Amino acid sequence: MPSIRFYTLSILQAAILAYILYRPSTMTQADISNADKLWFDEPCALVTTPQFASKRSDIFTIGATHMAHIHNAIFRGYNSIYQQAPYVQEADKAAFIGYALTWYRFVKSHHDDEEAELFPKVEEILGESGKDIWDETHEEHKSFLPGLAEYEKYLSSLPTPQDFNGTRLRAIMSNFQNPFTHHFHHEITTIASLSTHPAAPPPDSPESAHAASIFKTWGKKTVTKAGTFDVVPFFLLNLDTEYEDGMWANWPPMPGPVKWGLVNVAGAVHWGWWKFASCGADGRRRVLYARDDGTGKDAVDGESEGLPH
Repeated sequence: MPSIRFYTLSILQAAILAYILYRPSTMTQADISNADKLWFDEPCALVTTPQFASKRSDIFTIGATHMAHIHNAIFRGYNSIYQQAPYVQEADKAAFIGYALTWYRFVKSHHDDEEAELFPKVEEILGESGKDIWDETHEEHKSFLPGLAEYEKYLSSLPTPQDFNGTRLRAIMSNFQNPFTHHFHHEITTIASLSTHPAAPPPDSPESAHAASIFKTWGKKTVTKAGTFDVVPFFLLNLDTEYEDGMWANWPPMPGPVKWGLVNVAGAVHWGWWKFASCGADGRRRVLYARDDGTGKDAVDGESEGLPH
């Protein structure tokens, strides 16, 4: 059985992480005035949720909206990695690599789970006429997977953390950025459009309730199965409660103590990684941890790269 020392260290880690994630902002006036430049809505633009845009509440609009939240967490993760990569200091490289590889595991698990679980079940809902609804989606997946694999290979094969080069990582990310961004936007459009599919279940029917449960169950499972101690904290710390006028402040729906535990207890296992996340434990946007110090030089080789931030 775990010793008292183990539990003590775990509690101490959770307390330290809670302090880091909940501490008051130390943004200077210069930070505040330049916050838009330090924010993480580029280079990948966030997805507008279908419910916010259309105010519809059918099962496919809701399902597409929940998917959009997951995609936006992935986008915020991508952007936080892309924006911070050139400015990571030597002492932080191992933690940043851990954070960046967690993003990879999140995306890869999300893709695999869609292909194996969600897509076939949605096809079943629509019957024979739904057999080709994912044709474009399958091709879009193929368009960015090689680049995603290169991203993982680079980070996993570094001889030491000190060999990490943020400019190199950015170049790899840029190679698959366009097809990746297109897919993560277009898939939301595809799912939302199923609300007008001829075989879509009628509102308030048993078939509609069954379809809703498929999206709800899959949405709950897809993140947790990817990793409780890495992907789940990553996901929760890249959700912006103020997005779309605060409409999603309580998404995903879960008791406060449960969310606190997932961030601060489960997250304590890799507590050093989460300083790179785009949001704090309170769900609010924050200035990125690793950023340009104003000299125009990155932390990798001291050379000015003219990189956007």
